[in-house]
Amino acid sequence: MSQWKLKFERRAVKDAHLLRREKLWNKTIVLFDVLRANPFQNPPPYEKLGGEFKGLYSRRINAKHRLVYAVKKKEKIVKILQMWTHYE
Repeated sequence: MSQWKLKFERRAVKDAHLLRREKLWNKTIVLFDVLRANPFQNPPPYEKLGGEFKGLYSRRINAKHRLVYAVKKKEKIVKILQMWTHYE
């Protein structure tokens, strides 16, 4: 089974620095591993977003922070959009 490729938007790269500072990076890396294996794997649970975020998904890093991503099924790419705060 081939793995999915992760691509990071500029915002997500900036968020990564904040997550490291807040000691949340290890939890985030676990989510990256899940997304590489299967972005629709459950558990850990994911949420389909609505409104202005329709078509995107999120997974909880902790109570405040979410990893928000898009999935390109044909290309097997998961695009990480943001990881800091709740849907800003």
